Amino acid sequence: MAWVLLVVAGLLEVGWSVGMKYTDGFTRLVPSVFTGAGIVASMLLLSYASRTLPIGTAYGVWVGIGAAGAAVLGMVVLGEPATAARIFFVALLLVAVVGLKATSGH
Repeated sequence: MAWVLLVVAGLLEVGWSVGMKYTDGFTRLVPSVFTGAGIVASMLLLSYASRTLPIGTAYGVWVGIGAAGAAVLGMVVLGEPATAARIFFVALLLVAVVGLKATSGH
């Protein structure tokens, strides 16, 4: 169950990190409320997952999912450059996440 919570927390991190783009520096109410709620929910789920999982693994996976997801959405949805180098490094992030999961002992 901890892994499910952690993956959901990582996906929420993707949502709130991309959501910050739409807050205009937290001057727009609705996007700011959704972004703030995503931050809180993501951190709560991370804290629940870290009760069972090692914090280094949990935090690393959470950050990896968030960073890779935000980078991919930036390229696909927000029109950011999708260069071979960026795609390669996103793939490396995903390899690191899988490696942390595989070596966590849980």
